[in-house]
Amino acid sequence: MHDGALSLNGSAPRCEHLDANRQVTVQPGGCGQCEASGDSWVRLFVCLTCGLGGCSDDSPRRHALAHYRETDHPIVGLPEPGSTWRWCYVHERAV
Repeated sequence: MHDGALSLNGSAPRCEHLDANRQVTVQPGGCGQCEASGDSWVRLFVCLTCGLGGCSDDSPRRHALAHYRETDHPIVGLPEPGSTWRWCYVHERAV
């Protein structure tokens, strides 16, 4: 294995979409679309391109996935302080 081909998550191939991420301001609250319609969500993801919060794929409405499909913003993370978990919708894996 080549060191340059590894990502921070161990032996997984490097995800070039991480290069496009910048420091984002996480919008306060939960999934805005669920809150507006009175729906609930299981877990919140935050778009690492624009900071929009959307409900996860295990939530009924899957607004984070819908945001990716509308915008092509590929990477989401968890809004919890210190979390390093990232998901790439393009590669369909943690990165």
